[in-house]
Amino acid sequence: MPWPAALLPLAADAPDANQTLRETHQNVTNAASFIEENWAGWLYLGLRILLIVVIAAALRSVVRKSLTKLITRMNRSAEAVEGTALGGLLVNAERRRQRSEAIGSVLRSVASFLILGTAGLMVLGALDINLGPLLASAGVAGVAIGFGARNLVTDFLSGVFMILEDQYGVGDKIDAGVASGEVVEVGLRVTKLRGDSGEIWYVRNGEIKRIGNLSQGWATAGVAVQVKPTESLAHIREVVQGVADGLAKESPWDERLWGPVEVLGLDEVLLASMTVKVSAKTMPGQQFAVERELRWRIKEAFDSAGIRIIGGTPAAEDAEDAPADPSASVAPPSALANPASPQSMAATPIPVVQVPPPATAGPRISK
Repeated sequence: MPWPAALLPLAADAPDANQTLRETHQNVTNAASFIEENWAGWLYLGLRILLIVVIAAALRSVVRKSLTKLITRMNRSAEAVEGTALGGLLVNAERRRQRSEAIGSVLRSVASFLILGTAGLMVLGALDINLGPLLASAGVAGVAIGFGARNLVTDFLSGVFMILEDQYGVGDKIDAGVASGEVVEVGLRVTKLRGDSGEIWYVRNGEIKRIGNLSQGWATAGVAVQVKPTESLAHIREVVQGVADGLAKESPWDERLWGPVEVLGLDEVLLASMTVKVSAKTMPGQQFAVERELRWRIKEAFDSAGIRIIGGTPAAEDAEDAPADPSASVAPPSALANPASPQSMAATPIPVVQVPPPATAGPRISK
């Protein structure tokens, strides 16, 4: 069946195979020329980026390993003196370990951030990317995040400086204002304290305005004893000094006392009593135990020496020698003794009025 003439393709509309081949050849030639002209630049750029990444990774690994070795050496030096007397007084292994680990973690994070961040910016600069808008956007985002999380940033920075300055550590007894107790754990954001009753306090580092460390340096044990003003001060000093000498020679008080027990003298003089003050320098945290032991021994020594302490039960001779109080057997005046007083009149019983019985009526007839 012959095709209609309208359906037959015209000779002018047929694709020119030679023209297509020429265009394809021209495109390939242009691509080859472009690659030939730029391959050296691409190779240089790739090697440059690879070199930046390799140097950054190697530098980060070296810095982290150096910090880890430094922290391990610090922990090893703390463990070396842990069993000695000096280590028991000045070094807390757990405190040193947590402090060194916290410092190491902060330093490793800061080093990684600086090294990788610098490498990333260098890679973007090698790719001819304009870093101005990127840095501006990052700055605005950082300000917004910092403003929204200012409490978190404050806690973190306070924790970093607290650890670097070694204000307190695990095992210390501190007064943080909002809470007080023994430090159980030290973190970059929160400090954990155990109170005197066993409760656990979680205190944000940014909320701590002042710190009173009761476990650093030394402490003072003070005892005040009230005696009668007629007692001999020389005798009191002699008795207390004997108690102090005996306490300083016995274990474990000889280690807890870091200085001699001193009789400071009269702290207060009244008509009925006088107060003698005794003080001693002790290990940090042991002042309360020393005070209790001093009070116990001073009380026993005063009882043996016949020195009476004000505030207790009076002696038998004092009770016998005291004049009798003439008003002790006299009853206090009473308002009821005066029959004209309002109290006496209010207490007078109300007379009973006799009401005569009603007259008897006649019989009533009802249905």
